Amino acid sequence: MTVKVAVAYEAGGPAVLEDLPVPDVGPRDVLVRIGASGICHTDLNVLDGLSALPLPIALGHEGCGIVEEAGADVRRVRPGDRVLASVTPACGACRRCLDGMSNHCALNPQVKAAPRFRLGDGRQAGAVCGCGTFAEAMVVHEASVVPVETDLADEQLALLGCGVTTGLGAALNTAGVTPGSSVAVIGCGGVGQSVIQGARIAGAAVIIAVDPIAGRRAAAARAGATHTVDPAEGDPVERVRALTGGDGADYGFEVVGRPELMVQAFDMVRVQGAVTLVGMPPVGATLTLPAVQAVFSGKRLAGSVVGGAQILRDFPRFIRLAEAGRLDLGSMVSERVPLDRINDGIALVRRAEGVRTVVV
Repeated sequence: MTVKVAVAYEAGGPAVLEDLPVPDVGPRDVLVRIGASGICHTDLNVLDGLSALPLPIALGHEGCGIVEEAGADVRRVRPGDRVLASVTPACGACRRCLDGMSNHCALNPQVKAAPRFRLGDGRQAGAVCGCGTFAEAMVVHEASVVPVETDLADEQLALLGCGVTTGLGAALNTAGVTPGSSVAVIGCGGVGQSVIQGARIAGAAVIIAVDPIAGRRAAAARAGATHTVDPAEGDPVERVRALTGGDGADYGFEVVGRPELMVQAFDMVRVQGAVTLVGMPPVGATLTLPAVQAVFSGKRLAGSVVGGAQILRDFPRFIRLAEAGRLDLGSMVSERVPLDRINDGIALVRRAEGVRTVVV
């Protein structure tokens, strides 16, 4: 029995669609038939050799589907359950999970390093984030899936597996945006749009979207941004300060993963403001800030891993927000491609076309 799987073999190469044997289902593994999978920039970093993940590797990490088989020791789900996959496992039992840090679950290294697919040349391939959702089916550790009950379409539900939860969580969990506050967001792709929606849900009064792509600025306005800034039309730091009474925003988010934009986010926020770093930088990139300003401005700088999400709590919570119409997932799906056109979908993401392309 085989399944189609998109594999990255070498840095800078395309995704290669292969017919591979269905992986063995271990005692704590589940076999999931994929319903939909979003294409995230992290997968592009893997394809381009900008991540620490070894190649070859099965691509994709943002997806949902139906459990077809469960290992003998699996307790969280059973065959027939609809599940949402997560970029980080949450075992629910380790010290980090019990301390409210399941986005740093102790199982993380083990789950992400597990070999999953046997390639035609005999080599073993792992899967991005332990998932590998650019496939007809995947085998994952039970800690990487959460059972869900919802009428949301697969193409919408899948987005919660990474991008939406990362952005929404960055606003609601990591930064803790407050009602009436001001927010600046650098980078308005799928994750940035989710930060904007999170800020809107939290009740921010001023939400400033900074992005060079006109279509994404327009989408940001529809998502809840009160102002948009094209960085090509002048210093975005000064533009944000002008829109916030000269002081700077209460909260700044960098959602691209470029150190120079992280510095801009730092400069955009007011004294004792909060700077949240969300974007995934290339391996080896460094961030430099003026030390005196970093100390005496009193600004808070925080990294946000998967939006600080506790998936067993936040997946159901975010689903309820979507079902109530407060979180708009439908508008984020800009393109749909079948698995056999995975490279066309990846090309759309590279060209920054739309908000989120989904493999269906």
